[in-house]
Amino acid sequence: MNDTTLEKKKDRVVLVGLSSPKLERREQADEESMKELAALVETAGSESIATVLQTLPSPNPRTFIGEGKVAEIRDLIAAEHATMVIFDNDLSPSQMRVLTEECKVQVLDRSALILDIFAQRARTREGRLQVELAQYKYLLPRLTGMWTHLERQAGTSGSIGSRGPGETQLETDRRHIHRKVDKLKEELEEVRRVRGTQRQRRMKNDIPVVAIVGYTNAGKSTLLNQLTDAGIPANNRLFDTLDTTSRLLTVSDTLDVVISDTVGFIRKLPHQLVEAFKATLEELEYADLLLHVIDISNPEWEQQVRVVEDLIVELGAQQLPRIDVYNKADLVSREILPHGENVVCLSAKTGAGVEDLIRKLDEKLDKGTRRVTIHLPYDKAGMLDTLYREAKVESVEYAETVDIVAVCTPRVLGQVHDFVEGWVPPKEDWED
Repeated sequence: MNDTTLEKKKDRVVLVGLSSPKLERREQADEESMKELAALVETAGSESIATVLQTLPSPNPRTFIGEGKVAEIRDLIAAEHATMVIFDNDLSPSQMRVLTEECKVQVLDRSALILDIFAQRARTREGRLQVELAQYKYLLPRLTGMWTHLERQAGTSGSIGSRGPGETQLETDRRHIHRKVDKLKEELEEVRRVRGTQRQRRMKNDIPVVAIVGYTNAGKSTLLNQLTDAGIPANNRLFDTLDTTSRLLTVSDTLDVVISDTVGFIRKLPHQLVEAFKATLEELEYADLLLHVIDISNPEWEQQVRVVEDLIVELGAQQLPRIDVYNKADLVSREILPHGENVVCLSAKTGAGVEDLIRKLDEKLDKGTRRVTIHLPYDKAGMLDTLYREAKVESVEYAETVDIVAVCTPRVLGQVHDFVEGWVPPKEDWED
């Protein structure tokens, strides 16, 4: 048997979306969201073979898109040998069940597809726990629909046994899932606690934290690679980075920062997934600065920026200082590039403009840290312990005095300034 025989056959997917005045704006399907859905299907390892976009005054309670359109999709499935239907909108459990029965192939909605991608992409223990928790939360309200076939087998007239196997199995499953959810939450709390300890250590070392955020596929991983040679796979696929990746970046000879890549934001992100991923996105809450990476070459970039802005607010990180990084600037005309104090235009792929970003990082995060030479008299040598603990000591020589070269924060400089070579007190803001 050769390798190609062993390869999993790709699902052939029909994409379906509904636009209706009765749906909220974020729930609508349109040409752009259908294109994004096709990209998500490709990311999941399947291929989309047809797209059906339906417009109705209001969603059909039973089939969501109406009986006529379901019949049309059934014909399309037969003609194209499709193996799956995926909706751009969220379906109720009963709609999903009815559509699966009518279409005779598996029917999923956008949320289920995103969860599937997340399950494939999660690498670290934390990422896998988060995905599993989101999947169980998604599954819970859908259990009833899944077990109706058992209830039907047992009869519908209220005769003996009609409430037996289905209901018993359903309740057993519910309890089992609730137990799993509680256990996953405990494990996530433990992971969060460990990361909290690591974060405290970083804060004690006065290392600022920079979080890279942005719409999925905006080029965040490429930028992190360009800044730090991090070696994260930077592929042109949605959701390619699921777990937070942190690297140390030396911005200048007196400033190191921890820079973290985060999972890409996307519109119609399932709410239970935002909840489950708060542990990863918690990095935003503790960041000193956000880098919002925007793909300026995407015709929809303004809408994508709004999605990211809304999620930043939902995560309570809107007060953080920010630099807007317009990526893929080499692909658009220079005349339309944004500019401003907190704006950088660059190409993460070629590296053009990255130096400007590093300069801006230095300006924003410079907390008055300085490299100084300190001449400690021997009767003050005990201060060396403080320097080792609270500064970055680069060299120590014992001569007439203890001569130390160290990178010190303003707080440490305040303790040792009497012994700093060529010390000039920093000017206050009100001084010229």
